[in-house]
Amino acid sequence: MTIKLRPVDEDDLPFLHRLISDPDSTGVFQWYGFQNPHRVREQWADNGMLGDDRGMLIIADGDEAAGFVSFSKQVANRASYYWSMGLIVAPEFRGKGIGTQAQRLIARYLFDHTTANRIEATTEIDNVAEQRALEKAGFTREGVLRGGGFRAGKWHDGVLYSMIRADLDGEL
Repeated sequence: MTIKLRPVDEDDLPFLHRLISDPDSTGVFQWYGFQNPHRVREQWADNGMLGDDRGMLIIADGDEAAGFVSFSKQVANRASYYWSMGLIVAPEFRGKGIGTQAQRLIARYLFDHTTANRIEATTEIDNVAEQRALEKAGFTREGVLRGGGFRAGKWHDGVLYSMIRADLDGEL
């Protein structure tokens, strides 16, 4: 299995919409209700899903789209910023280590192409599989975000993970 990240193509738009709007595809921890069916196309038409402050890349297993990673710039203070990242792997590709590989690849990509020193990722406290994937990818668990996210009619605790540049030294 050769996992790579690549820019979003127009042919990927139905796949992306499925992963953010179909409850059978999002997974229980990413289902936030139905989404505007035109939103993905509008974002892609605007900048190809790659802007200065946010972006999205396809996780590809060979030539097949397996999911996506997204990232957004967060201001730390007047002098610095960090990245917040997340991903969704399509149900047919889950449980194969693809998410772990994709998280390593997006960390390497962001550190190689920006001056940020930190990448953050969060997941719900009950999403043990994602916590394991983040830890295998080299992220460090920092703490619990009490009542940090609203989904399925109630507030859920989250877990905050981070990686800094020094964490990747010798890893990739």
